[in-house]
Amino acid sequence: MRADALVEVRRGLHERLLRRVDARALEEVSRTERRLRVREEALAILREERHILPRGVLTNVINEVSDAVVGLGPIEFLLKDPDVTEVMVNGPDDVYVERKGRLEKVTDGLFEGEEAVLHVIERIVAPLGLRVDESSPWVDARLSDGSRVHAIIPPLSLCGPTLNIRKFSPVPFTPDDLLAGKTLGRRMLEFLAACVRGRANVVVSGGTSSGKTTLLGVLSTFVPDEERLVTIEDAAELRLGKPHVVSLEARPANVEGKGEVTVRDLVRNALRMRPDRIIVGEVRGGEALDMLQAMNTGHDGSLSTAHANSPRHLLWRLETMAMMSDVGLPVGHVRAQVASAIDVIAHMARLPSGRRVVLEVATVDGIHDGEPVLSPLFRFRPRLGTHGLFESTGIVPDLALELADVGEEVSADVFALGPDEGRLGVETSEGV
Repeated sequence: MRADALVEVRRGLHERLLRRVDARALEEVSRTERRLRVREEALAILREERHILPRGVLTNVINEVSDAVVGLGPIEFLLKDPDVTEVMVNGPDDVYVERKGRLEKVTDGLFEGEEAVLHVIERIVAPLGLRVDESSPWVDARLSDGSRVHAIIPPLSLCGPTLNIRKFSPVPFTPDDLLAGKTLGRRMLEFLAACVRGRANVVVSGGTSSGKTTLLGVLSTFVPDEERLVTIEDAAELRLGKPHVVSLEARPANVEGKGEVTVRDLVRNALRMRPDRIIVGEVRGGEALDMLQAMNTGHDGSLSTAHANSPRHLLWRLETMAMMSDVGLPVGHVRAQVASAIDVIAHMARLPSGRRVVLEVATVDGIHDGEPVLSPLFRFRPRLGTHGLFESTGIVPDLALELADVGEEVSADVFALGPDEGRLGVETSEGV
């Protein structure tokens, strides 16, 4: 069959399916059942119209039309690829994916114009009660599997409607996964595990897509099972394998501009929910002050992430974000709160190869001459060895004594100057 004739068959099948399939009824069944019903209806339509297609072509047509009706159309196959971690649509003719940490251009023309991209965006946001139009030209959303979605359209986007989908991994990473992927060193992980069990306040910093949320999820495995965790996220992404977790998610304003619930609102609510620990997926604004005050008033053992270029830069950013709140505190007071609240910073980066690594682990040791004191304990040296080298700086932090006081004694060998090697004595509460 000629290519143009096949396009017409596909287009006609799609149009008839949309007329014959009850969209509301499909929403009430599982995704698998939904796709099965659409495929059966598509085959019935092709038989009625007496289309005879080779088996391979028939399968492709049915899959493509099913993706368009119950999936996300042209990019559905990318979302099913286990090696793809992010899909980036920069307009109808420019699609990229992140595969194993590296960007790749998708050479096939996936979209037939801007309307096709807008249709996919609409399929994502409409069931959530959201919209994207000239009056509201961007949106943040979440797919049913937890994947994060951001879309922005003209006139703000000059290359047409754009769409970013960061996929959610259905299988959480484990400490062994990070060690096998050379994300961090064994002694580095042993220290961080002791910090979490010993209820130190830990912040994971780094740039976009550097692995902050992944590391945060792995560190949470060291939290004892009997503790009550409250997670707070702008778009829910954390999946904690713990028995007592309350997950809170911020909400944007509706089409009337009402109903917004911010991360800061949720932090304040979480304090009234008797949490053993508060886990903030990402600190971005004025909620930093509420989080710092919670850490300083008995809610120790908190975990969070934030965008920053280094541990020092993270402290500056937290200070700036805390001052974005509506509480007029002096700079010195805010700086003191930052220094007293944060115990440990694990800073991450994505290397040119796509590999994510913990570049540095540092402790915050109070204030000297008006500035927070940072003590770097572990570092990654990318130019040493075949794959780079994790090493200890030889500094034994004051935090080690505090951890020992609560029964989390860290061996002096963990901090010994030199390469981060040797057997790891780390166990999660699940025995990993």
